[in-house]
Amino acid sequence: MTIAIFGAGVMGETLLSGLLRSGLAPGEVVITERRADRAAELEAKYGVRALTNAEGAAVADVLVFVVKPQDMTALLAEIGDQIAPGNLVVSLAAGVPTQAIAAGLPEGTPVVRVMPNTPALVDQGMAAFSRGAHVTDEQMERAMSLLRSCGRAIEVPEGYQNAVTAISGSGPAYVFYVVEAMIEAGVVLGLPRETATELTVQTLFGAATMIRETGTHPTVLREQVTSPGGTTAAALRTLDDHKVRAAFVSAIEAAARRSRELAET
Repeated sequence: MTIAIFGAGVMGETLLSGLLRSGLAPGEVVITERRADRAAELEAKYGVRALTNAEGAAVADVLVFVVKPQDMTALLAEIGDQIAPGNLVVSLAAGVPTQAIAAGLPEGTPVVRVMPNTPALVDQGMAAFSRGAHVTDEQMERAMSLLRSCGRAIEVPEGYQNAVTAISGSGPAYVFYVVEAMIEAGVVLGLPRETATELTVQTLFGAATMIRETGTHPTVLREQVTSPGGTTAAALRTLDDHKVRAAFVSAIEAAARRSRELAET
């Protein structure tokens, strides 16, 4: 089986390196990249071949689109006649429905849509997959196995993808935003920035690990930290006074709305 990755930017390289770490040989993966210097860099670094889009489509069994949404139409026009029966298409292009991709490909081509996120860079990604028409269970499993090399993968109905984009696709930015605020607060309180950073990052990592490994609802875990009349209670009251929880909900709703708008353009 040959996998072709169309678009070797940050996420494309992340997927490439994850596939190779998972045991695929460099000869089983090809990449396409418009910039010759970038293509040469990845060939030297990973030992894979860099091809044109048409060449990649001609040799691939699984075609992975890691292009910008606005570049999808041009890509489909370029490679559509190179898709062979039985080929599987996996799209990481945000907001582009499977139906729109399938419309530019030969009739019956199975298309899977996925929303990954940037923690895939450290093998802790979260990817949500949705199947289009003509996708078998075996093909779906093959598609999901690609990003399991970089973290976790789940299947969701395609109608959930805007919400997925808002929660996990954009989610790392929300976490980084909170981390920035906590570090700045530590500096304001007199801590060296390096110390505030280490305290904040390890606290975040530990809290996330507790949620995953204990299976306890986060409300229960929060209450376990919150002593009546204590420091945590004072902090949480201030957050509630500023409607931080409501602001987060509104922000994530805004991200989902924007995802829908991008899909309609």
